[in-house]
Amino acid sequence: MATITLPAETKQDAVSVKRCRFCGANVQHTFVDLGMSPLCETYPSRTELNHGETYYPLHVYVCDTCFLVQLEEYERAENIFSDYAYFSSYSDSWLRHAKSYCENMRSRFGLGEDSFVVEVASNDGYLLQYFVQHNIPVLGIEPAANVAKVAVEKGVPTLVSFFGTRLAEELVREEQSADLVLGNNVLAQVPDLNDFVEGLKVLLKPEGVLTLEFPHLLKLIEKNEFDTIYHEHFSYFSMLTTVRIMEAHGLKVFDVEELPSHGGSLRVFACRAGSNNHPTAPNVARVIEDEEKAGLDSVGGYERFAREVKDTKLALVDFLVKAAREGKSVAGYGAPGKSATLLHYCGIGRDLIEYTVDRSPYKQGRFLPGTHIPIHHPDRIRETKPEYVVILPWNLKDEIIKQLEFIREWGGSFVVPIPKVTIC
Repeated sequence: MATITLPAETKQDAVSVKRCRFCGANVQHTFVDLGMSPLCETYPSRTELNHGETYYPLHVYVCDTCFLVQLEEYERAENIFSDYAYFSSYSDSWLRHAKSYCENMRSRFGLGEDSFVVEVASNDGYLLQYFVQHNIPVLGIEPAANVAKVAVEKGVPTLVSFFGTRLAEELVREEQSADLVLGNNVLAQVPDLNDFVEGLKVLLKPEGVLTLEFPHLLKLIEKNEFDTIYHEHFSYFSMLTTVRIMEAHGLKVFDVEELPSHGGSLRVFACRAGSNNHPTAPNVARVIEDEEKAGLDSVGGYERFAREVKDTKLALVDFLVKAAREGKSVAGYGAPGKSATLLHYCGIGRDLIEYTVDRSPYKQGRFLPGTHIPIHHPDRIRETKPEYVVILPWNLKDEIIKQLEFIREWGGSFVVPIPKVTIC
C-alpha cells in the first residue's frame, strides 16, 4: 500500500471539489450524481412550510489517489449538528447493539472502575449508559445541546462540543486520556477529517484502544444503498482508505468486524502505532482483499454504481405510480435522514406517499424536508389502514415489520425500497 503524505491544507473551495479532504489530491471523478436535496435532518414545522428551503447538490466524487468517496462541504458542520433531530435511543435494535458492544469491550480489554471511556458524538447517551451501569467512568462529547441534555438526564456526563485535536489536547492536559475511545457513525460526518483523526490519537492512552463504526463503502455499492448518501455525510469509507488514514496519523488498525447494522458496517479497532499489545488480526487483510476483488483499488471499480442507482429509482417510481393509478393508499414508516435522498432523487412527494410516521416525538407534527410529507405518530397507520407501508429506514426492516405486523389484518403489505423494490 502506497504511503500518502498529508498536505498542509486540504480545505475545499466554495464552488467545486478541488482537493481530497484526506490526501489533498485533485478530485475529479464522479461516483454518483443524485441531483439536488435539502439537508436531511431539517424537519420544518407547519409554520415554516412557506419559508423556503435551501437545496444543495448531492454530487459525490471519488479520489483517484486514496479512493476516499466524498461530498463537498456545502454547509458548515456547526450549522447541521448543533441542534439535531436524531436520537439513537428510539431504535430498540440499536440499543441492543450498544449494550452488546459494551459487554464485548469490557470483556476483551478488561475495562473496569479504574478505566476511562470516551465516546465522540455520544448522542443521547444510548451507549455510554451501559458503561455507567457497570460503574466505569465515561465522558460523552456531543455537539447537539438538545441531544446532550437527554444524555445528562440519564446520568451520562456529556461535554457539548465538536471534537478535534484542540479539544483532545485540552482533555489530556486535564488528565482525561482514555483507555477506550469510540465513535459510532461519526467519521462520515466530519469535514476536517485529518484534525478529527489526529485528535482521536491524542486522546488515547499509550496502550489505549480506538473503535470506529461506519457504513462499509463496499456494502453501499454491492447493496445499492444510495440513500445513505446525504449532505450530513461528508465521506464514505472503504477499509483500504481507512487504513491509510489511520496510518497517516500514527495509528495501527489491528482488527475489524463486519456488522449488519446500517446495511453493512465495519467496526475498526486501532491503537497507537508503537503499541505492541495488539497484534494485527487476519480479518484486516481479508476485508482489504474483498475490496480489491471488487475493484475498489482503482477508479474503474466505482463506475457501475451510478447505473444501478438509476435502475432502482425507475423500479420504485413505477411501483408507486401504478399503486396511485389503482387507487391504493400508501404511507411511509420512519423519517430517517436517508429518506430525503431517496424521495428527492426519485421525485416522490405527497402524491405518491400520503404521510409517514415516526416514534420520535421531536419529528411528529413536522414534515419531511423538501417534500413536506407530514410526519405522524405510529398510531396513524392503524387509524388509516394503508394498503402499502414503505419502510424508509430499510436497515431496520425486520424490527419495523415485527412492530407493524397488524397491517396484515386488512391485507396491508410492506414495501422495502433498497437494494431493490421488494413487496412483503
